[in-house]
Amino acid sequence: MNTPTHRPVDDETDLTVGAVAAMVGVSVRTLHHWDEIGLVHPSGRTWSDYRVYSRDDVARIHRVLVYREVGVPLAQIAAILDDPTVDESMHLGRQRELLTARITRLQEMVSAVDRMLEVTSMDERLSPQELSEIFGQDWKPEYQDEAEERWGDSPQWAQSQQRSAQMTREQWEQVKADSDALDADMAAAVRDGVAPGSDQANALAERHRDSIGQFYDCTHSMQVCLAQMYLADQRFTDRYEAVQPGLAQWLHDVVAENARANGVDPSTARWE
Repeated sequence: MNTPTHRPVDDETDLTVGAVAAMVGVSVRTLHHWDEIGLVHPSGRTWSDYRVYSRDDVARIHRVLVYREVGVPLAQIAAILDDPTVDESMHLGRQRELLTARITRLQEMVSAVDRMLEVTSMDERLSPQELSEIFGQDWKPEYQDEAEERWGDSPQWAQSQQRSAQMTREQWEQVKADSDALDADMAAAVRDGVAPGSDQANALAERHRDSIGQFYDCTHSMQVCLAQMYLADQRFTDRYEAVQPGLAQWLHDVVAENARANGVDPSTARWE
């Protein structure tokens, strides 16, 4: 990419960082970060030293957004976009394939929820099979048996069973929606290079803890134990890696740093 140069602004084609951020739906901070890491540089600067983006710059931003949406890490996106052997048509073809696969997966989830709406009344409790239809591969009835065998005599298990038994279909669907939103925000944080221990990372760690808290009271020490399991148990690792490559390790580290900030040593965390 060209090094930004000072030049007069073309009012018809050049856009400031704020205008581009509003147009493409990302924050000014994100554009500054992408500039700093060399992902998308503004092609020029005004004589007052304001960043200005050309049409080609904005087009590159849109390509970045598509790759990021389908889970490609920022470093890999830069390598793809800067590969001289790949032209724009190849980029568009590759992005179309990735988006089509994502659309197919989302449509399958929508269809599952639609089937649930057809067969379930508003106040009816859900069976494990119905929960599996809502949560898809994330919900496996056999996990319930395994969890009961491991934690069935704990107060947290009793608490979760009591709360789960009182939840309606609408509440379960909200749990799923909240979980998907948290996954998406954590995946975006990984792609954006959000560092464990930062304010943004700690806020996501607390949202993760709150999601567990819907079922039982989860301390920071307990959360660390769960995060350790995300790496120790390949099933959990695979679940998070399917959302975003690197997410399992990132979430583990984020939970550990947030616990440390709340007075818990992750290396000695216990289920208490």
